[in-house]
Amino acid sequence: MFAFHGVDFMEIDALFSDEEKLVRQMVREFVDKEVIPHIEEWNREGKFPKHLVPLMAELGFYGANMEGYGCAGMSNVQYGLIMQELERGDSGLRSFVSVQGALVMYPIKEFGSEEQKEKWLPALQQGKAIGCFGLTEPDFGSNPGGMRTRGKKDGGDYILNGEKAWITSGTIADVAVVWARTDEGVRGFLVEKGTPGYSAKDIKGKWSLRASVTSTLSLQDVRVPACNMLPKATGLKTALSCLSQARYGIGWGGIGAAMACYNESLEYAKIRKQFDDKPIASHQLIQAKFADMITEITKAQLLALQVGRLKDQGRADFAHISMLKRNNVKMALDVARAARDILGANGVADEYPIFRHMCNLESVFTYEGTHNIHTLILGERVTGVPAYK
Repeated sequence: MFAFHGVDFMEIDALFSDEEKLVRQMVREFVDKEVIPHIEEWNREGKFPKHLVPLMAELGFYGANMEGYGCAGMSNVQYGLIMQELERGDSGLRSFVSVQGALVMYPIKEFGSEEQKEKWLPALQQGKAIGCFGLTEPDFGSNPGGMRTRGKKDGGDYILNGEKAWITSGTIADVAVVWARTDEGVRGFLVEKGTPGYSAKDIKGKWSLRASVTSTLSLQDVRVPACNMLPKATGLKTALSCLSQARYGIGWGGIGAAMACYNESLEYAKIRKQFDDKPIASHQLIQAKFADMITEITKAQLLALQVGRLKDQGRADFAHISMLKRNNVKMALDVARAARDILGANGVADEYPIFRHMCNLESVFTYEGTHNIHTLILGERVTGVPAYK
């Protein structure tokens, strides 16, 4: 393992405030100390490091860019840097923090009642409760509007029936934000662990995000009181607005994974000798790969920073975030594949982090809106013509 000192070809650090760099350094040290020495073992065993949940709470990771209820009240750029450094450690760890904040705490804060906020937000922020987000279904990923989960009014309650799939943290969650179609349209419900008829099951056999909990949720005549409905969450657009929050963090996270792969392959190329006892870093084809990698990482850094600044000004649009997620995850996957190639056979061994990042990024490429879906979002924005309808 080589010490990580950051990747900054274009002096982008000069664009960050001292407070932003301090947050980044704090998370960087956490990842170097608590994650990197152990992550390959967790990945090999398919184990989520649940013991880190309270420590990450103490550091203010959950809902970091939210105000009140114990949240850190950081800027969106600071939050992005947290996501960047966490994914430098592992995509699964960043996914857990993303879901806890952007997909559970955010909808409760924005669309919940004051009673719901008081009950859940402090507990979620402190890591005393874990949440999950139930939107995706076995047959409806890219088309959430086709959801089959139903909520039927029954006196002062709702009866929920349906299935959700590919849910991060499902089996360890104390509360699930479940989206269901009702007579009043798509609504969000808070379903608590232990509610009769509600169950979660881990998805086994993953070759990606192995250090993360991924689950299915089953709702069989689950009775929840009407007060568990998020009162301001009306319509599918409400659920999609939560996804925009998560996608923003993913755009930063991709940079972290790319940095890890770039740095590892660069250090390797400097000491790996081949042909006339020269380091492979001296070869033209290898240098071409590094030129491409550092250029794409730099472009991704600038894109993330600009979207972050726009978000802090209240000017970031969902299409801006789609561009960020689409570009930066594709960039990270390309960098991981190039880095794997540089390491040759060693690139598939978990002595090095590259293949793990590459496998993780295959999932990140797909979730929170596939690469192709974000392509169509951007296509509609620039042409005014929706191609997916």
